[in-house]
Amino acid sequence: MLLAIDLGVRMGVAVYDRERGITRYASHNFGSVSRLKRAARSIICEVDPLEHVFLEGDANLARHWRRVAEPRGARCHIVSAERWREALLLPRERRSGTDAKRHAQALARRAIQEGDAKRPTGPLRHDAAEAILIAIYGATVVGWRDEETT
Repeated sequence: MLLAIDLGVRMGVAVYDRERGITRYASHNFGSVSRLKRAARSIICEVDPLEHVFLEGDANLARHWRRVAEPRGARCHIVSAERWREALLLPRERRSGTDAKRHAQALARRAIQEGDAKRPTGPLRHDAAEAILIAIYGATVVGWRDEETT
């Protein structure tokens, strides 16, 4: 399985299964870096088997996630928001950060419907939506998903 994380103290996570697509997603606000670091181990351990971790955001936080994931055999990938947005969103959909977030939410909702995750009961937070798109991008990079199906 693939774990995608939109890094930050307020962060989004998504899990992509090569057979079932998006299976889980969430938004978390840990309030502090120390609480986030303590939670990283349990978040990573919930994904089994973990093959890939795609990280986007704060490089200092990414190092911590790598230290937790790599000993479990996961391959970690650092990706910029610009890279996955360019791969998944049209130029007009990413003219501004606000536009990109709005279009990311719409695309993430479609990915949830195509996958095996529960539908959101309320608004889909932008950090969870972005984690979903990071997962879709990651699944394409590792060859689990065709670019044409994006």
